[in-house]
Amino acid sequence: MQPRIPRQQAADHGLNRSMDIEAGLSEGLAAVVAGARRRALRDGDRQIDTAHLLHTLLESDPEARAVVDDGPRIARLLGYLVQRSIGYGLRWQTGVEDSGAVPTVREDGWSPVAAGAMEHACTLAARRGGDPADGIDLLAAIVADPESRAVEVLERAGVDVATLRARLDAAMEPGVETSP
Repeated sequence: MQPRIPRQQAADHGLNRSMDIEAGLSEGLAAVVAGARRRALRDGDRQIDTAHLLHTLLESDPEARAVVDDGPRIARLLGYLVQRSIGYGLRWQTGVEDSGAVPTVREDGWSPVAAGAMEHACTLAARRGGDPADGIDLLAAIVADPESRAVEVLERAGVDVATLRARLDAAMEPGVETSP
């Protein structure tokens, strides 16, 4: 099945050389990545970061949204994420998201932290039985790094990230309900 929106060419700000990061994703998660890529391009950001991934994931994945909280907190969280391109996140445009544990410059269009989260999501999926990585895998991987931009946004929106991590651990166990 051809993706509805083709990948950007490498000449389009270098946000395409990510085939290896995107291998092993579910169809839904591949759509999240495509949306995060479009968001990064539209916002004028140099790289896809965890906030781009979180924003697109929460907009498109009801299961991930339910694990975070399907109530007023989601509205506040999405509000912060929308503000990133109109002021809140402008300070991020000049820097690369980096937790200090990995090199700060990548040429494939991904921040080091976002690339690590994508790889960790695939590892989580493999542990679960080899299915393609899905939204819950990515959300768990995103919140695993306390220095990520996504965790910063979650905390500013009043999300208790430790509680969210515990919910995600429970959601990844077979037969466990994911609502807060």
